[in-house]
Amino acid sequence: MSEHLANIMEEHGEYCLRVAYLFVKDWAIAEEIVQDVFFAYYRQQERFEQRSSLKTYLVKITVHKSHDYLRSWKNKRHILFEKLHIGVNKRSPETNLIEKDERRIVTAALFELPINYREVIILYYYQELKVREIAEVLACTENTVKTRLRRARQILQGKLDKNHWEVLEDDII
Repeated sequence: MSEHLANIMEEHGEYCLRVAYLFVKDWAIAEEIVQDVFFAYYRQQERFEQRSSLKTYLVKITVHKSHDYLRSWKNKRHILFEKLHIGVNKRSPETNLIEKDERRIVTAALFELPINYREVIILYYYQELKVREIAEVLACTENTVKTRLRRARQILQGKLDKNHWEVLEDDII
């Protein structure tokens, strides 16, 4: 393995792993997807035309590989955000339990969304990509991304009560 590829894996590997995990909801599968991503990049790195950042390019490959996996194994469902790193915590056990339950409710509603709506929510809120970057990753127009975000929020608003909905209220576009 070249030193160049090792540096790229070191710099972008964890980020791609988190993106893959958000799609497939399984760390082991996400790791396999990321391995496939870097193998694909290694085999075809000359195809990278540097019209975007390398990170965006690798995320785009990760999204496509995750989609391929989901198309192959649609019946696999696991819980997102199982491993939330809270660190040293001075809040009461009751507060922690309430927050964990709220995350579970929002996550369950998120997983009920069709994949094209779920992916824009994940990329926008969790990965904190801009609409333009999401459009680039998903190979669609910015207006399509905006429409999917709006529709996903509408669906989630119908599934979540007001307290849970405040987290995802329309804050952009």
